[in-house]
Amino acid sequence: MLSALEVFTTVVVGLMVGVEFSVAFVINRILDGLPGDSGQLGRAHGGRMLGALMPFWYIGSVVLSAVWAIAGWRHPGTGLVVIGAALLIVSVIMSLLLLVPINNRGKTWTPENRPEDWREQMNRWDRFHYVRVAVLIAAFALLVAALT
Repeated sequence: MLSALEVFTTVVVGLMVGVEFSVAFVINRILDGLPGDSGQLGRAHGGRMLGALMPFWYIGSVVLSAVWAIAGWRHPGTGLVVIGAALLIVSVIMSLLLLVPINNRGKTWTPENRPEDWREQMNRWDRFHYVRVAVLIAAFALLVAALT
């Protein structure tokens, strides 16, 4: 049963890392290259869509990692799982303090109501997101290493 939990947790976290990596290095670059207001509208739509899904995915990943750490407490690699779970908690805290406030504003913007500094706010969100992706990759790598 522990093996199934380990694999399931790793897959869930890995998929989340893939989505966030894709947002950072593919989707947002595509949106930024669209003409006119299309990119801003796409970011607003993405903020609404992913903003509704990601809290469950992030918290679920933390919970699964914590359960793995508890269930496998006496097994090799548990220290890596604990550190990975701690990094996932850091990513949640970063999200709540840095990224969610910007996203909550950005997902309501239209070309008619967006603030003058909307691009600067999106660039700030991108910079914070790059750091969060690095934290998520580190957490994922630790979980994968704990499997071996």
